[in-house]
Amino acid sequence: MSGVATLPYGFARSHGILVRAVHAGHAEVVVREDVGLGALAEARRALALPLKLQTLARAQFDVQLAEAYGGGERNAADVVADIGQEVDLEQLMTEMPAVEDLLDSQDDAPIIRMINALLAQAVRDRASDVHIEPYEQASVVRLRRDGVLQDIAHPHRGLHAAMASRIKIMANLDIAEKRLPQDGRISLRLAGRQIDVRVSTLPTTHGERLVLRLLDKSAGQLGLDALGMEAGTEAAFQDLLAQPHGILLVTGPTGSGKSTTLYAALRTLDAGRLNIVTVEDPVEFDLPGVGQIQVNPRIELDFARALRAILRQDPDVIMIGEIRDLETARIAVQASLTGHLVLATLHTNDAPSAVTRLIDMGVEPFLLASTLRGVLAQRLVRKLCPACKAPDPLAAAEPLADGSAPARWR
Repeated sequence: MSGVATLPYGFARSHGILVRAVHAGHAEVVVREDVGLGALAEARRALALPLKLQTLARAQFDVQLAEAYGGGERNAADVVADIGQEVDLEQLMTEMPAVEDLLDSQDDAPIIRMINALLAQAVRDRASDVHIEPYEQASVVRLRRDGVLQDIAHPHRGLHAAMASRIKIMANLDIAEKRLPQDGRISLRLAGRQIDVRVSTLPTTHGERLVLRLLDKSAGQLGLDALGMEAGTEAAFQDLLAQPHGILLVTGPTGSGKSTTLYAALRTLDAGRLNIVTVEDPVEFDLPGVGQIQVNPRIELDFARALRAILRQDPDVIMIGEIRDLETARIAVQASLTGHLVLATLHTNDAPSAVTRLIDMGVEPFLLASTLRGVLAQRLVRKLCPACKAPDPLAAAEPLADGSAPARWR
């Protein structure tokens, strides 16, 4: 049930108090489980009514708070239509908090509201990427949903520089540097969900092109049984995870869910009895009981250097976010030869290509033969919406995989 936004959002969020309904003699109030007596007294004074309380857990309270204040319900296209070409760049320079709350923006500049609405819509629509692309006449904002890019807004060309500046400020990037590519990160909070955003900028002839990769922390809490594998594939994969040593690779193109599969695999292992260490770029999801290292090129902490240090930490299982070069591949092979189970991702189109790719990097074939336990190649498959799916009359006329016709056409 949605609340009634009669208290300022900042007060409601920080103190955990949400007004759900106001009656003649009292106010129905939802409170977070850790609410303080002082905050309740302040709310009672502000409303000038007795309070009828209902206590909720933090996660449930955050969802109702987001519904009540409605900051994430407006689409980016609606906000774009309200914004003129004139933008106050001074307001873009406001100091950003460590974690940006998308609901706490009702009085901000129009460009800030637009960016917040865009990010909120992307989270709400479960988009994996946001593309902001400048062209000669206008900019285009697109979301990648279920692997397909879809246009959602066409801001005026004059807004693009301000949009890019706002996002670069949020990602702690240099807004004055428009000639070189830059990479940064943004931490967002929406309806109690923690969202990490990887930002990439690229200079083009018409301005900076921005791509934002969204990583929902809660989305990584999947088990192997929730990934949609066939029963035989899942059983074989679990058998490989039970091996005491060797290399297990997960391959596929960017955005095919390789990291999610590896996280699900690590979740099946007993972190209480095993020393599990990961090296990632970046750390996408937090795993309880697992030591996670994020590479940092600025201080020369790359995959190879982190792996050499991990080998001195008595690990049982090592997870490598991506094998990118020969040195990382050689250390992975060395680790598997010395009794460690190594899980890693590799960018190839299919499973056999993983062997070719590693040999092409410079790994000796005889070492691969003795260390590589298995390769899982995967893709994301688009699912039909259960609410709006409809039968395809042409599908029945298509030949089956073995070349035969369906039974109804024989």
